Amino acid sequence: MAVIRDMMPAFELFQPESTEQALALLNRYDGEAWVFAGGLDSVDWFKDRAKRPRAVVDLGGIADLKGVRTSADGIDIGALTTLTEVVNHPEIAGKFNLLSEAARAVATPQIRNQATLGGNVSQDTRCAYYRGGWTCYRAGGNICYADTPTSINREHCIFGASRCVAVNPSDTAPALIALDARMVIRNRRGERVVAAEDFFIGPSLDITRMTVLRAGDILTAIRIPRDWAEARFYFEKVRDRQAWDFALVNVASAMKIRNGNIERVRLAVNGVAPYPVRLKKVEERLTGQRITEDSAAAAGEMAIESAKPLQHNGYKVPLLRNLVKRSIRGAEA
Repeated sequence: MAVIRDMMPAFELFQPESTEQALALLNRYDGEAWVFAGGLDSVDWFKDRAKRPRAVVDLGGIADLKGVRTSADGIDIGALTTLTEVVNHPEIAGKFNLLSEAARAVATPQIRNQATLGGNVSQDTRCAYYRGGWTCYRAGGNICYADTPTSINREHCIFGASRCVAVNPSDTAPALIALDARMVIRNRRGERVVAAEDFFIGPSLDITRMTVLRAGDILTAIRIPRDWAEARFYFEKVRDRQAWDFALVNVASAMKIRNGNIERVRLAVNGVAPYPVRLKKVEERLTGQRITEDSAAAAGEMAIESAKPLQHNGYKVPLLRNLVKRSIRGAEA
């Protein structure tokens, strides 16, 4: 049974002023430290005592991890940049508004003022069984409580299940995949850069994580290349409530159009699998085609070909089909 408490366990709090200091602390505590960004996901874990780190490393005082920097190659967004800053930044809103629209869809204005872009892509799943302290596969047990005959699983996945059927909750993740973003990660050994679509992982690879981040890693920046600047973008999020809620399904697309034909396209969805899904086969089908009702409908049908809904989430299949269709033709077409 889940045990919910409302008192945080004791931990040591550190507030480093540089990335180097933060990395040294993570190295010192060797897997027993928690990286703290905006804190909105972290505090939930702490107050329910589901996570009990020895040390919490608050990155909020590291200036280098904040802000948006532009260059001839594109833009670099510090991982500690708030979602409100992402929404309002003129370069993002003007040339990469897919990301600003996705960030605007997160929660409420008050939360966006505190939440960070790095935190949004790094947050853990919101599965109620897992978050509630049930000893499921993801928590080290030997059962998925969301995948039984009596489960409540209307918010869970229709693709990519491997013991765990929880979904990735990020709104900005599919937008970053559609923009072909790069995630910059640092640890004591140096820096590595990972494509956004490879940053997120599923339970078949590691059921204990949702991203490639390991103990000792810090996501420092998100790089968006200029290749997709001012493309035709589309973002839509479907949720139970128009504020606060996580997505039931969301979709992000970026298209380059020439002479009425789709020259290039990137399409990603979330809320349907344990990781954001890039629909590569749909992209291949659309490349070179004109945007018509038929081509958009065909894309929607292709997107759901391998869907395997659970007992209570079959509605996600037509929802995904229609969102993919709208992302190609436009909502008003």
